[in-house]
Amino acid sequence: MSTTTTSPRRPSPLSSTLTERRLPRWTPLATLLGAIVLAVVVGMVFSIQSKLQWALLAAIFFVLGQYLLARLVEGRRQAKNGLITSLVWVAFMLALLPLFGLLYYTISKGIGVISVDFLTHSMNEISPNQTGGGVYHALIATLEQVALATLFAAPIGILTAVYLVEYGNGRWLAKAVSFFVDVMTGVPSIVAGLFILTFWIMILNMQYTGFAGSLALTILMLPVVVRSTEEMLKLVPNELREASLALGVPKWLTVVRVVLPTAIGGITTGVMLAIARIIGETAPMLMLVFGTDLINTNPFKGPQSSLPLYVYQQYSAGTPASQARAWGGALVLIALVMLLNLVARGIARWKAPKASR
Repeated sequence: MSTTTTSPRRPSPLSSTLTERRLPRWTPLATLLGAIVLAVVVGMVFSIQSKLQWALLAAIFFVLGQYLLARLVEGRRQAKNGLITSLVWVAFMLALLPLFGLLYYTISKGIGVISVDFLTHSMNEISPNQTGGGVYHALIATLEQVALATLFAAPIGILTAVYLVEYGNGRWLAKAVSFFVDVMTGVPSIVAGLFILTFWIMILNMQYTGFAGSLALTILMLPVVVRSTEEMLKLVPNELREASLALGVPKWLTVVRVVLPTAIGGITTGVMLAIARIIGETAPMLMLVFGTDLINTNPFKGPQSSLPLYVYQQYSAGTPASQARAWGGALVLIALVMLLNLVARGIARWKAPKASR
């Protein structure tokens, strides 16, 4: 006599869906729309003029609505989880508001003056009340000054980071270097400008040039390059170093052929972040490059301009034409930073080590 055993029946996905107490997927969107409508109503009733306050009210109503709905339907535990998730999303959106607000305001104010003439002409013989003129002299000077600062700061910063990670090993010199790098990170830009002004121009009796501005930018760029490169080198697995050393490769060659190529993507990104840190500095440029409305492509002779200095001078002139040019220069500066970051991403992806199939 044979007996047959029957396995317990598993609940079907349809029955489990019907029995589980879960909010529909469209609930967050519906809650957001309801929060926006409620914030608009409250703002109109209480005569709140600021749209930012309306956005904050909508965020508060969204978080409370999500929590109450989850508490009623899914229970206390899921409601707490949903509350934390909603707070994270709200914080993320609030962090994006200044960025999008800055981009929108700069583009709306500066797009009207952007043209081929604006990018290819200087401010020679253009008064603050006149329309026309351009940003060419400041753009060329900024590119030269940042290129010189990168040429000085990138090799020194990368080699310093290599020493701290690969050769420091708790030595007193490595600790001292690390301490002074931390101190340099907090140095204001005007202090770096004052140092170069005192040493380079007053003591050594050099000219006001774009090169002097590049020296101040180098001081500001160095700690960022050192710290970012140091973190990237620490992320390289020790197994790669040990495998190279086990094959008899010298340590310096291991660093050059194994460690640096592995971290080149992060190092490139760190250098570009350092460039973005210095490209908008105004105080050192105001003290060191002296400023000019003429085109000067030689950073080692005569005064130059820069994009931050151009924006400051045009906006401080106070006329509608000059302030429009200031917004145009700010838009060019933002576009330049975005372009440099895109180039860095491309280089990092191109130079990143490829996984073998």
